[in-house]
Amino acid sequence: MQDTTLDLTLVIDIGKSHAKLLLVNDSGEVLEQHGRKNAPVTVPLGYSALDIGGLTDWICSTLAASALTRRCARVIPCTHGAAFVALDDSGLAWPAMDYEFDGCAGQTSALHPDYQSQRDAFESTLSPDLPMGLNAARQLYWLQHTHPNAWARTHCLLPYPQYWAWWLSGVAASEVSSLGCHTQLWLPDRQEFSALATSQGWAALFAPLAPAWQVLGTVRPALTETLGLPAACEVHAGVHDSNACLARYLSNAQDLTVVSSGTWTVLMAPDASTATLRAERDMLCNVNVLGQATPTARFMGGREFAAILDGAPPDLGTLGDIASLLHSQTCALPSFAPQGGPFMQRVGQIVRAGETIPLSMLPPGERSALAALYCAQLTAWLVLQLRPTATHASVVVEGPLAHNPLYLGLLQGLLPDHHCQASTDAMEGTARGAWMLSRWTSSPAATSLQAAPRYVLPGLAAYQALWMQALQ
Repeated sequence: MQDTTLDLTLVIDIGKSHAKLLLVNDSGEVLEQHGRKNAPVTVPLGYSALDIGGLTDWICSTLAASALTRRCARVIPCTHGAAFVALDDSGLAWPAMDYEFDGCAGQTSALHPDYQSQRDAFESTLSPDLPMGLNAARQLYWLQHTHPNAWARTHCLLPYPQYWAWWLSGVAASEVSSLGCHTQLWLPDRQEFSALATSQGWAALFAPLAPAWQVLGTVRPALTETLGLPAACEVHAGVHDSNACLARYLSNAQDLTVVSSGTWTVLMAPDASTATLRAERDMLCNVNVLGQATPTARFMGGREFAAILDGAPPDLGTLGDIASLLHSQTCALPSFAPQGGPFMQRVGQIVRAGETIPLSMLPPGERSALAALYCAQLTAWLVLQLRPTATHASVVVEGPLAHNPLYLGLLQGLLPDHHCQASTDAMEGTARGAWMLSRWTSSPAATSLQAAPRYVLPGLAAYQALWMQALQ
């Protein structure tokens, strides 16, 4: 006899570099998890696009092969930001653009000054002007003007999480955490579309707003057979990944900065002042799932960590390696990823006592330690940028960096007056937040946290002062 109990939640967690499917029970335990690498594909229109086709095939084959799929009572999608999808009468109107496609920035094309003259000021959108397609409005503007025939097929626009909700349920919706993710499409303080989005006709194309936790409907009958999902399985609207991570802390967010790590390290300070935001430092406002402006800073921590590792194991570094780096004044100066961050205009370099050296001069243990130290330095610097006057504030780290004791101890050492903690949840923060949003009204238990280690690190303060001096 088949088990017909509906007691699982399917979380579809699509990050920039990896995608995951998690089947989670009502107690929050992951019973089954599947993953694949995620990378853009080149399309005939001449740009790199989200691999929606490949992800769709993978989701279908993976769920169809799982015996647990038939127990899913609900499903919620959670995806990276700066990604939007256009629909026509039959499905995708054109391939959804990957935000690392450089052509839509168009710095040398006639479209660049036209876009710049029409976009809303930073004071309105609280969204800086970013490279490539990191401003979703620039993606739409570029495609509308360079591929008018494709654009003419657009009947509806959706944020990326809500595309997957539409694919599952057939109901189109939009949600504020993706609309407000450095898009230049949204006014956080006024909670409405920007003047640019309205004047270009985009606002009228977006599907109606729905909260991230809202049930849009049940799974389409055709997919219940293809995927093996029950006919009664409910589909929630879905959420931007970093804001899923933040959502669990919104009820106790006073003087709190949440650090969500992954490909991007995103710092969100829900009750901080927007007056501290500096566009030239890639500081911006996210919009949380409640629609509230959330001061945010970020850097591409996953990519930069890997660049400094240069093949070394990520957990090889020791306190001895840190002591050696401090003593020799060997530091990493940003930036090792040009796609964002407070120092994205700089080219990353390794410096020892003021002289540039190649990474190859450092043994693997020191490279591993330096990667942790560099990410801790940037995180600490950004915490103080978001809350320049805060003392005894809290910092909570989520994602891969939450499992790196060296990074956590260094972060605590660089922020001695703050209380640094790490999530001990076996489930990553974005997926856990999405799971909690699927039962938002039932007030699930808070995430368990562990204090960061407090290392004795002579010379760390002086080292940080030298690092800051080099940046200036």
